[in-house]
Amino acid sequence: MALEAILPIIFFAVVATCTPGAATALATASGASFGFRRSVPLLAGVGLGLATLAAAAASGLAGLLLAAPSLHLLLKILGSAYLLWLACQIGLKGRPQGTTDLAAPTSLVGGACLQWLNPKAWAMTLGAAASFATLASGPGQLALLLGVAFGVTGILSMALWCTAGLMLGKLLSSERQWRALNIALGLMLAGSIVPMWRA
Repeated sequence: MALEAILPIIFFAVVATCTPGAATALATASGASFGFRRSVPLLAGVGLGLATLAAAAASGLAGLLLAAPSLHLLLKILGSAYLLWLACQIGLKGRPQGTTDLAAPTSLVGGACLQWLNPKAWAMTLGAAASFATLASGPGQLALLLGVAFGVTGILSMALWCTAGLMLGKLLSSERQWRALNIALGLMLAGSIVPMWRA
């Protein structure tokens, strides 16, 4: 496949994964609270979840969701509940207490689940599968292309947001500032649910 055919997919994946949403809010909060190294499992999980979701969408999952509207509604409900739970976890945190802090960063499995229950991730991967289907010779090739593109750009994007959170965390010195940041990030995460219910 020619590079000219792959570039639109890469550009789409970069824009889709860099725009604010549930995963970017969580990566920012994790960077601020736990640092980059402890956030790596989350970043890898987000990339893995996005890659597998994109591959599944390209392989025909979109058709299943269109054929079963009740399944789509169930996905929205589960996704909303999971994102609200994460938003509460972030919003209720205070200043990190170092290595003795009982709170732990989101795991690889948690990062992957975030994507599989994230309506924004579903919308962008299903949209990409529909938009770029003609660039591939079949569903298998499209699944590979979208899986790699979204997996790599997802990890890189989350690394940027995590680094931004890390730098922001270094600027905060008081419990009040940490609470304000965590509440803001929790509200951003909860707010990311609204667009999916409007669609």
